[in-house]
Amino acid sequence: MVNKIWLALILIGFAFAAINGDISTVTQAAFEGAATGVTVCFGLISVLVFWLGIMRLAEESGLVQTISRWLGPVVAYLFPDVPKDHPAMGYILSNMSANLLGLGNAATPMGIRAMQELQELNPDKTTASPAMCTLLALNTASITLIPTTLIAIRINFGSANPAEIVGSTLLATAIATAAAIMADRWYRGRSSYRTPPQRTTPPTFSLKR
Repeated sequence: MVNKIWLALILIGFAFAAINGDISTVTQAAFEGAATGVTVCFGLISVLVFWLGIMRLAEESGLVQTISRWLGPVVAYLFPDVPKDHPAMGYILSNMSANLLGLGNAATPMGIRAMQELQELNPDKTTASPAMCTLLALNTASITLIPTTLIAIRINFGSANPAEIVGSTLLATAIATAAAIMADRWYRGRSSYRTPPQRTTPPTFSLKR
């Protein structure tokens, strides 16, 4: 659906340009947008590489595992239908830990693996389980202590104080997370989903791909 919307926007833009006899403006805007995208990507590389390195140091030093232990009781409350010893719990904890540090690129693989494990627990393979919906909501609205990607973008565009958004980002993501949790609790109260049988495979906390 998203691809169709973008295609429609492009076609409408070309249609209006053709009607006004100014196709060159659309073509120029397309090339300028592509050039800006490449420039932004190159500007992000150095910052993202730095923070991914910091994330690896945090993993090797045990910081990620410490954060995961702190989040353990919270995750157990948010995912009551997932057995505590299931591998999905480890991936969920790693995903949330990376999101807290603003490292969406590092969190994405763990989120995908968590979804795969949750799908194994899902009795109806054609419908998302409550746990999968919870993970999606929390991953989208996750509290972010350090908005690494946004800081990198602001640095790339010459911001005088690129880190000044830390406070506002923390407040916004905290409110979004609270709203996501409240909505999740409300919908779970109306769900007739059954808790799947437990597994004995130990969880994993590694962020290595």
